[in-house]
Amino acid sequence: MPGSGAGALARALVAWALLALPLPALPQPRGARRVAEKEARFNTTYADWVDADLLNIYAFNHSVRRNRTEGVRVSVNVLSDRKDLPVLFVVRQKEAVVSFQVPLILRGLNQRKYAYQEVSRTLCQPQTKAEVETQHFYVDVSTLSLNTSYQLRVTHVENFVLRTNERFSFNATAAQPQYFKYEFPEGVDSVIVKVTSAMAFPCSVISIQDILCPVYDLDNNVAFIGMYQTMTKKAAITVQKKDFPSNSFYVVVVVKTEDEVCGGALPYYPLSKNASPDEPVDQHNRQKMLEVMVSPTITSEAYVSSVLFCLGIFLSFYVLTLLIACWESCRQQKRKGLLAAMDSPSLDTASLLGHARGIPDSFLGHAPYNSYGYGSFGNGSSGSAEGITDSMGSAEVPYGYAGQEQFKRRTSSAPMRPLSIAMGERSLENVAGRPRLDSLSSIEEDDYDTLADIDYDKNVIRTKQYLCVADLARKDKRVLRKKYQIYFWNIATIAVFYALPVIQLVITYQTVVNVTGNQDICYYNFLCAHPLGNLSAFNNILSNLGYVLLGLLFLLIILQREINYNRALMRNDAHALECGIPKHFGLFYAMGTALMMEGLLSACYHVCPNYTNFQFDTSFMYMIAGLCMLKLYQKRHPDINASAYSAYACLALVIFFSVVGVVFGKENTAFWIVFSVIHIVATLLLSTQLYYMGRWKLDSGILRRILHVLYTDCVRQCSGPMYVDRMVLLVMGNIINWSLAAYGLIVRPNDFASYLLAIGICNLLLYFAFYIIMKLRSGERIKLIPLLCIVGTSVVWGFALFFFFQGLSTWQKTPAESREHNRDCILLDFFDDHDIWHFLSSIAMFGSFLVLLTLDDDLDCVQRDKIYVF
Repeated sequence: MPGSGAGALARALVAWALLALPLPALPQPRGARRVAEKEARFNTTYADWVDADLLNIYAFNHSVRRNRTEGVRVSVNVLSDRKDLPVLFVVRQKEAVVSFQVPLILRGLNQRKYAYQEVSRTLCQPQTKAEVETQHFYVDVSTLSLNTSYQLRVTHVENFVLRTNERFSFNATAAQPQYFKYEFPEGVDSVIVKVTSAMAFPCSVISIQDILCPVYDLDNNVAFIGMYQTMTKKAAITVQKKDFPSNSFYVVVVVKTEDEVCGGALPYYPLSKNASPDEPVDQHNRQKMLEVMVSPTITSEAYVSSVLFCLGIFLSFYVLTLLIACWESCRQQKRKGLLAAMDSPSLDTASLLGHARGIPDSFLGHAPYNSYGYGSFGNGSSGSAEGITDSMGSAEVPYGYAGQEQFKRRTSSAPMRPLSIAMGERSLENVAGRPRLDSLSSIEEDDYDTLADIDYDKNVIRTKQYLCVADLARKDKRVLRKKYQIYFWNIATIAVFYALPVIQLVITYQTVVNVTGNQDICYYNFLCAHPLGNLSAFNNILSNLGYVLLGLLFLLIILQREINYNRALMRNDAHALECGIPKHFGLFYAMGTALMMEGLLSACYHVCPNYTNFQFDTSFMYMIAGLCMLKLYQKRHPDINASAYSAYACLALVIFFSVVGVVFGKENTAFWIVFSVIHIVATLLLSTQLYYMGRWKLDSGILRRILHVLYTDCVRQCSGPMYVDRMVLLVMGNIINWSLAAYGLIVRPNDFASYLLAIGICNLLLYFAFYIIMKLRSGERIKLIPLLCIVGTSVVWGFALFFFFQGLSTWQKTPAESREHNRDCILLDFFDDHDIWHFLSSIAMFGSFLVLLTLDDDLDCVQRDKIYVF
């Protein structure tokens, strides 16, 4: 075919043309490379040159003794600026080969190149079994450059072996790292390596490596093996003998090329004209003066004594509680005999464990309880489910609401008679005859907030100007008991589902630290971190034992109180039925459980404290603050206190904001604006809820009703608030919360979790102070035990906060900057300032719980229509 013939001819012509082209010139074989081998000596500087046709070999030898180690250091300085044709130095020795090029090129975090003309490396020292052995090593120098001058010097390293408790100073640069050897003395199982510097920058890395060759002593490989941490001014690594089979290790110090990892700024190096952005940067004289010291740590006996000390402190509270219970029991027996002889009914005491008998105030010479003469709902209360009694020795006068005549306080028509006489006249048999411990099996969840028997006058009661506890304790005890028990069961469920993944996560963190050796993951106080097993800081975990033990003790105290109270109900004790603050123990159980969980989760956080798990340490602190406020409010508002579901939902929202604030809140203006607005709106809504006792609705007509109230109370007639005491509390609360919101918006604190916790604590302290003031203003008194608890707890809280603000570490900074705050142990050479914070804060929280438990024990003999609501 013509077409196929033409194609074959074209292919032939192309092939002939390619064959006719001249072949490229191949490189001619060079002459044999010259090798110049020279015998060399230590402490002599060799100024020489090398080119592409020359290989210089320097032969060194030195004597090595079995029981003595001497370091050997090779220092070179290349005088050429040709970075594209470096000089290669290869050190060949018995068990290792070390090679490096000069200029030495190291890379930073962003792959930026840094060039170093002067390089010094310490050689790895092979071990010898002979008493004395002569070892040889060779330094080969080669290049592809035409002609390059250099200087070579090999020296012995003085103080290569570090001595125990002796300081040693030295200089280091990125291209001239240093490392030293340490051998464990007899009888020493653990040591701490402390490295310090007067200058924060340049940033450096401290590494602990096994006696192996090669030693990883450059910025780009120091993290390959062993333990390491970054450093500005302080670094400390605890080393255990069991981790090093040779009973010795290397302390490696490397200066980094950049300071960004230590919190420093990335320096600006302007590029020369026509220079490539990939051109290596000369950092000139970037060196650091450091000092190293190795000291033995505590012995195993110190671990045992510290554990016993910790157990002794907190178990002493069990002993003290038992002694108080025995003393109170003996006192009750004596009083029972005295009361039987006088044929007079006894009153409840304010003992720690809630025993239910005591001497009337009239017998003790005190004036009987005298009220303001207001508080009960008149005769309508006699038909309630709780058998509310009328005021003793008082005359009823009409009260008004919603435009009727102003409510008038009840005025005493005669001096109040002792409770025993009043009870005889009042005849509480109708109450005492009812069984009080009905089965809870018929109580449904829908019944928890019902008030069916007085639903028609609920608004009337709760909007009275002056309320008593009887007005807000009208629901069936079975319903309320079930309602408040949900607090305990919910927090127990939350604790299980929260704690299990937390424990798994921190175990993973600790495993990563142990496997990788990266001690920048966890923010310990490295100067007082005592390891045990796989745990890096056992002392920080042990000190949380107080939360667990004291939380358990509080649960036992509550259990004993509940048993005593139930026994009083079983024998139809009139005081237990109709006197004192209504006893509901569910919130107390929840508080004790929260305290135990705070200890567990704080211990989990201190397994590896860092930025990502700080909420483990604070979550149950938020819950404790919230539960304490709820319990304080529940004391005199048992019928209208928040349900467990709504309370825990609000606390979950707080924890959500805590996590978001920690992760995204730093220097984020939008977040702080949103949070401040939510904070203020939540404060206003809660204020409205508290002021109107829940008798208001948030619906589409809320704005119209607000305008109507403002018009009628502020425009038509200038009238003061109906509930003055509540208004004072809420105004102060709004001032504090608005101030805290403004502070957060302006300052934007880095530690958002602590800021959020401070908001809760400030509100709790404000409400507690208001409660104490109103209690004393109402003619009530604080008995001895709660008074001692208040004083003692306040003192302990003061000391605890002092140790808390010492700030031994902070994950708001880089790990290297955090270590600048590290301090030595201050108690038994085992516990640091933060451990003492754990001790004191657990005791202070326990004391605070006891204050809430015993604060109103003086009212155990007072009828509920004589106890005022505030």
